[in-house]
Amino acid sequence: VKYHYFICDVFTEQRFGGNQLAVLPDAQKLSDWQMQQVAREFNFSETAFVLPAETGHTRKVRIFTPTTEIPFA
Repeated sequence: VKYHYFICDVFTEQRFGGNQLAVLPDAQKLSDWQMQQVAREFNFSETAFVLPAETGHTRKVRIFTPTTEIPFA
């Protein structure tokens, strides 16, 4: 299975600075377990999974560290 992802540098104004963050823009087919495994594989401080919107919103985002899911800040 192939998934598209982006590696973003956040909290910086310089290329290759700040913190790296992986973003999977279409994660709706991933299970909770798979999301955790992907986050562990990237091993960044956070990996974001973008899911379809819930009522009244444009998107849902779930964030995982290599060891656990954390609330959206």
